[in-house]
Amino acid sequence: MKLKAALALAFGLAAALHAHAATELVIATVNNGHMIEMQKLGRHFESANPGIKLKWVSLEEGMLRQRVTTDIATRGGQFDVMTIGMYEAPIWGRKGWLQELVTDAAYDVDDLLPAMRNGLSVDGKLFAAPFYGESSMLMYRKDLADKAGVALPERPTWAQVRELAAKIHNPKEGVFGICLRGKPGWGDNMALISTMVNTFGGQWFDMQWKPQIDSKPWHDAVSFYVDLLKSYGPPGSAANSFNEILALTNAGKCGMWLDATIAASFVSDPRLSKVADRIAFTQAPVAVSPKGANWLWSWNLAIPAGSQKVDAAQKFITWATSKEYVQLVARTNGWGSVPTGTRKSTYAQPEFQRAARFATAEKLAIDTANPTDATLPKSPYVGVQFAAIPEFQAIGIAVGQQISMALAGKTSVDNALKLSQAAADREMKKAGYYK
Repeated sequence: MKLKAALALAFGLAAALHAHAATELVIATVNNGHMIEMQKLGRHFESANPGIKLKWVSLEEGMLRQRVTTDIATRGGQFDVMTIGMYEAPIWGRKGWLQELVTDAAYDVDDLLPAMRNGLSVDGKLFAAPFYGESSMLMYRKDLADKAGVALPERPTWAQVRELAAKIHNPKEGVFGICLRGKPGWGDNMALISTMVNTFGGQWFDMQWKPQIDSKPWHDAVSFYVDLLKSYGPPGSAANSFNEILALTNAGKCGMWLDATIAASFVSDPRLSKVADRIAFTQAPVAVSPKGANWLWSWNLAIPAGSQKVDAAQKFITWATSKEYVQLVARTNGWGSVPTGTRKSTYAQPEFQRAARFATAEKLAIDTANPTDATLPKSPYVGVQFAAIPEFQAIGIAVGQQISMALAGKTSVDNALKLSQAAADREMKKAGYYK
């Protein structure tokens, strides 16, 4: 009996030690729909990898950027897997802040869309894996456009968009002509506004790295944006970001919405949207130039350099960004709900093409976004809705705050751009781009 008791105790201790030894991966992610679904499906990964437990830190977009940037710059070690954007990946990879991702043949890295793979690589080395990718496009209520007698072309002009917004704007019936991001942030309102500036003929910096924010194209674009939302947008637009406008659109309150292509899978889902069958899709509007009219972005999973849990983190990232994960989402929620914009194989699926009315428009937007030639005048930076330099984050935040204040009526467009120009000039001088 003593022997049995001793053996039982030994086995119990061994089991306890094994349980204690389970690797906990702390994953920082954004609170967007596809990431929330990834958390729900994480149990499948844990079942297949019993030695790994997933702990999620889900944050609003702006807070996520702040937390992961601080953590990686200070080597804080709070997170084992980070959700980062196409802006951070090459900059941080070049700085040595990220672990290079090593993939096997089964992962099929060549299946990744070239725009996404190239945007996440430095010198041919992949530093983040795309969970979902996107460009931007116009989503609109075709029933309202038809009633107004307006047929939008595949690539409308901003003037045509304004005309349609005026015709379908009906606040008494709870419908606003257009909804656009107004919440300040370099990746929030400035993602949209940067594309508007591009197509109005502007740029962030000239070839000498001098900020161009107090220029005519910026004034034209921002004045148009502010006037459009004040005239035909919902109240409180200065506080609206992706999730707020998604809720408004799904409730049938937005006549048009220009935003991430990834939104299409939500607004066309009858389980989520009251007007799913009435939404149509077209390319982002243009003004004086088609260049840079639609952005290029991806949310990606990456491993901080110096991580103590590289193998487990690599396993998770491989799983979450694989063809198999796409198939898992399709089996669970249907092909119309899979994360898109990352793999050629997704668009090659007949089931996806049938389920996703937006697929053709989305892929066209992604394929036509060119980060190396996104402005009418020649620019020294890479990026459509951002400039891929470390200083851009601070500049974009400062400018975003000023333009959001102009939208809220707290300052004029002229004053907002003047102060933005001064802030950008200070930042670039401090960084040594010029004296």
